[in-house]
Amino acid sequence: MSRSHSLIAGLLSVSLLLTLSLAACGATSSSGGASAGGAPPSGAGSAMPSDLGGKDVKAIYIAGGCFWGLEKYIGLVHGVVDAEAGYANGANASATYGDGSGYAETVKVVYDPSEAPLPFLLGLFYDAIEPTSVNRQGNDLGTEYRTGIYYTDEADAAVIEKSLAELQERYAQPIAIESGPLIHYTRAEEYHQDYLQKNPGGYCHIPQKLFDAAAAARPE
Repeated sequence: MSRSHSLIAGLLSVSLLLTLSLAACGATSSSGGASAGGAPPSGAGSAMPSDLGGKDVKAIYIAGGCFWGLEKYIGLVHGVVDAEAGYANGANASATYGDGSGYAETVKVVYDPSEAPLPFLLGLFYDAIEPTSVNRQGNDLGTEYRTGIYYTDEADAAVIEKSLAELQERYAQPIAIESGPLIHYTRAEEYHQDYLQKNPGGYCHIPQKLFDAAAAARPE
């Protein structure tokens, strides 16, 4: 192969890889804790009241299929002050898209519990997923699309367990939502953040009516 042909082939390979990277969460994409008072999980970061205008905030990490839609959905909820797409609880302390480390596409939810209590947020989360589906939500299939709830505050464990038990009572099939402490978390690449705001026509398994419901929702 001539030098010019090699250069053209190389450029085509780079273009193909970039296209595949930008197709994250596409309709056909697939792939195969800290205790209270301890050090934060790898990559978890922190959201202290001084960071967010003095609000007494907490964080919970939820996985529910493609994180593009879940990030937008939960970010619309009154009392949620930040939603961020990321990778949680894979084998690597620092994950990247498609690295095969076994992560779950996850949304870090920073919220004010006085306005959006955790049981309220979890109820909205359940509305946006198929709780009995194993490693699949919408058109996305693979372990990275599994459902899960990961916490950094040990006090949240009992709240999550009770919430999941109540959810199970509504289904004959076993629910497939894993739960446990956050072990690893990495913020996703910038092009994943606020993806549906940047690309309004982008793929999403969550219907518009649920976005509208999330924006209008208030705790009972």
